Amino acid sequence: MKCVIGIDLGSTTTKAVVLDMDEHVLGRGITNSRSNYDVACDVARTEALLDARFNLFKSGIESFQQIVGDVDAFTEALRQGFRLQQHLETLGELEATCRKLATSAFAEDEAPRVTAAYDSVFGAMHDEAEELFAIDAETRSDFFRDIAGSSYMKLTDDAARDAELSFEKLLGIYDKAILLVEAHVFNVDLSGVLGRSLERALDNANVGEEHRDEFRDVVKHVAELELELAVTVGTGYGRARLPFPKEWIRSEILCHGLGAHATFPETRTVLDIGGQDTKAIQVDGAGIVTSFQMNDRCAAGCGRYLGYIADEMNLGLHELGPLAQKSTSTVKINSTCTVFAGAELRDRLAAGQKREDILAGLHRAIILRAMSLLARSGGVDNEFTFTGGVANNAAAVDALRILIAENYGEVKLNISPASIYTGAHGAAIFAVREFLNPTTIEEDAAAMAGGAA
Repeated sequence: MKCVIGIDLGSTTTKAVVLDMDEHVLGRGITNSRSNYDVACDVARTEALLDARFNLFKSGIESFQQIVGDVDAFTEALRQGFRLQQHLETLGELEATCRKLATSAFAEDEAPRVTAAYDSVFGAMHDEAEELFAIDAETRSDFFRDIAGSSYMKLTDDAARDAELSFEKLLGIYDKAILLVEAHVFNVDLSGVLGRSLERALDNANVGEEHRDEFRDVVKHVAELELELAVTVGTGYGRARLPFPKEWIRSEILCHGLGAHATFPETRTVLDIGGQDTKAIQVDGAGIVTSFQMNDRCAAGCGRYLGYIADEMNLGLHELGPLAQKSTSTVKINSTCTVFAGAELRDRLAAGQKREDILAGLHRAIILRAMSLLARSGGVDNEFTFTGGVANNAAAVDALRILIAENYGEVKLNISPASIYTGAHGAAIFAVREFLNPTTIEEDAAAMAGGAA
């Protein structure tokens, strides 16, 4: 099967979208690997191709609904089984790397205590894996780095104290080890792991032996199906670092405009808030960019700013929005500058203001900053589409709805569950068109946006 991939290499995450030649989405993948751009690109691509196979499997068992009941739930069970195997293999590599690095980080007489500490830490991390990837488990994160890092920090704090070892040294070992582990793209015996995951899912669904060969045949077909990559197009904050020919690189503006239009064809205004920048884009009925505004190089009011606030408050990034929604009195924030955010935050907390009220003010300040970009790009026209990682933050969405209504009246606001993939989606559409009708980057950019960079 011929397919194409769009890669969006952002400042905090790298996304990939696989399309067939009819521009239908086959799969999506994402990573927050920070080892290097080549690795991030490879990991996201691998995850997107794996996702494509799961989606093909789901299509292949649609007719088996009477046997498994809920096809979506059954496919998700298969995914969870696969993720468990993936997690365990990566965890094993992390453990081996940490133990190796520890031999040079600690004195020889400390070695027995380090061994005992790691036996305790990684034993617990392996034990909790089944629970983490149970069918009804609440997802902690999409990323191994986050899941493993959270557990390692908590468990190592206790283990270091019990073994009278330096917690800082053990934490430093993890920081080095995770970069080395992330540098290895997950290569797996796809047929074997999918087969084991299938048996687990069949057991959970109480599928009898008389029907199991039908499912095994579908898994075998999907695992052996060749997904032939025709073209890969890259975009994003780090696009200049992608290992692609220049004719396979497209600007973020063009890709986000086209991706938003592909998802919501009536879109005329697009706001994208990513990790490092904010983009306000106007498009016409064909998804062609007509004007845009982008913030300066400062990351104020973007995803990295929210990440910094989360660290200051000792919260997970996913906790900020729900906590802000509990506010009863929004605090006015004077600056969304990342450099001064910590000081202002600490001052307001010291003054007795509630965390949820401060966070509500922070979210409003972020959206106010975005509103100025929207105004300069041409305002807001129906329909309006919000994309990027911040579009998954409920408090940011609430603030946006209020401010859009105050300034532009009732406007239909679109947010896709896959909003973070919008740029990669647009890049993949460019890839299809490049394959079907090859052009030069200069011709394509001129035709799409009259020079939008």
